[in-house]
Amino acid sequence: MGIKSFQGSRAEPEKVADLPISVSDYMSTDLITFSKEQTVFEVMEILIKHQISGGCVVDDNNKLLGVISEGDCMKHISDSRYYNMPMDNYTVEKRMTCNVETIESHMNVLDAAKKFIEHKFRRFPIVDNGKLVGQISQRDVLKAALNLKGQSWHI
Repeated sequence: MGIKSFQGSRAEPEKVADLPISVSDYMSTDLITFSKEQTVFEVMEILIKHQISGGCVVDDNNKLLGVISEGDCMKHISDSRYYNMPMDNYTVEKRMTCNVETIESHMNVLDAAKKFIEHKFRRFPIVDNGKLVGQISQRDVLKAALNLKGQSWHI
């Protein structure tokens, strides 16, 4: 009688090419955005209502114009008080940050982690062909790292 092996068949290891490794695999696409014509007060109300710390400013064609954050709103409040100016007539266009650093959706998510460290941002807009398509946060990159745990980091 021959010896039988009780060892089951082994699962094929996941191929690196099959792993979700691009920013597009982890970015958020359901974003709250702002227009440059909105008032800073409208932005403050939306930030509080949705419990977010900022958002992208886009035009009617979804082209990224800038970002506006809680910090931009705080500066507006502080400046208005300091200069004794009315607070309710300022638009996003006057307070938003322009020349925003972005990431492309095909970037490797681990390369995005390096960009977070270099720039010390909490999130980056994702732009393809000049249009806003999503956003990736530090938390999204952490989720990606957990999903890729045990794989080669040289993907």
